[in-house]
Amino acid sequence: MRLTRTRFRSAALLAAGAALVGTALLQSPATAGTSAVDSAASPMAANAVGPVIWEDNFDGPAGQAPDSSKWRYDIGGSGWGNDERQYYTNSTRNSAKDGAGNLVITARQENGGFQCHYGPCQYTSARLLTAQTFTQTYGRFEARIKIPGTQAVWPAFWMLGAEGGGWPNNGEIDIMENIGREPNTVHGTIHGPGYSGAEGIGAAYNSPNGQAFRDGFHTYTVDWEPGAITWYVDGVQYQRRTPADLGGDTWVFNHPFFLIMNVAVGGYWPGYPDGSTVMPQTMTIDYVRVNQLTSGGGGTGGAIKALGKCMDVAAANSADGTPVQLYDCNGSAAQQWTRPGDGTIRALGKCLDVAGGGTADGTKLQIATCSGNPAQQFTYTGAQDLVNPQANKCVDIPSANTANGNRLQIWTCNGTAAQKWTL
Repeated sequence: MRLTRTRFRSAALLAAGAALVGTALLQSPATAGTSAVDSAASPMAANAVGPVIWEDNFDGPAGQAPDSSKWRYDIGGSGWGNDERQYYTNSTRNSAKDGAGNLVITARQENGGFQCHYGPCQYTSARLLTAQTFTQTYGRFEARIKIPGTQAVWPAFWMLGAEGGGWPNNGEIDIMENIGREPNTVHGTIHGPGYSGAEGIGAAYNSPNGQAFRDGFHTYTVDWEPGAITWYVDGVQYQRRTPADLGGDTWVFNHPFFLIMNVAVGGYWPGYPDGSTVMPQTMTIDYVRVNQLTSGGGGTGGAIKALGKCMDVAAANSADGTPVQLYDCNGSAAQQWTRPGDGTIRALGKCLDVAGGGTADGTKLQIATCSGNPAQQFTYTGAQDLVNPQANKCVDIPSANTANGNRLQIWTCNGTAAQKWTL
């Protein structure tokens, strides 16, 4: 089916005095691409979860503000590109710990006190983000949340790219969104250049037991890997997206993102408060956690082979720029490669790297200090290709020549044995 909804996103406006991240958005009504997933939902099993990278369990006394070393605020009543009706504050009236290990974001009906784009603000709420405190490329992003539910209320747990030149080029990953008139449905969506606004790519997940999501806590999870994003609710996978879903548009999910959680009131997609709307409304967050992923069990060291030879660091030299070549398999440290789950492939304490960040056929491979840049990101596909998503090219043995010392390169993926690697 096609999920049609009117929705906009503004890029995150950081707390008072901070820089503006991205730009305000003015987009047409959105139609999110969907996949038929309800009947084929499967348990969470594709990825092994590594260490916790970042988390907040919201321990502390009732009424305490969220940890300022982890969360900052967007503040204001501009409508946020969506014609929203709330004014976002940094007040503990709108976001505070409850003393039981939860953070509570409260949307309230107000009688003035703040100025919104439509006049005196009728509602207040909170929007918290980690743009200045934590960003991450790849991993498992998860929160356990009890969402609110009434007409016009719009809770969300999502991410924006911390670089990339503003929305939509920086990318957006919506881990969970709900609108009050759909109590049994949550949505997951990605946005980027050519698939933003009206062309967001996503899917809906319906409660399997018919109960409203607002009736209890649920876990909302995204596993984000190089070249793939997978959504889960309560451990059940309902959607997976790869560059193949974008119809030729650019996959921009290869750089750091930051976290956002908020409760909006009103807007083009959820509609506006009416006589059925009940206030206040609360979103209760038990925890937010980011883990490293280890895809395909790649956390241990081992050889990477093609055409009967091994991927090798020349002369076992760990200096930046040392060529990566084909060589007889010998079990040395120069041929022991690890995949720690962050998209990198590592040996001798360095990362496999596309020289100069090049994307052209024939660009050589080397090792370099791990930096998190796209030249060091590789996806291992079911077809045994090692792909650099930035270039959309495969790791390749030039001319399929098995001579020792033949320096590896990237090349347009062509399905030949010179591009088929076993890990």
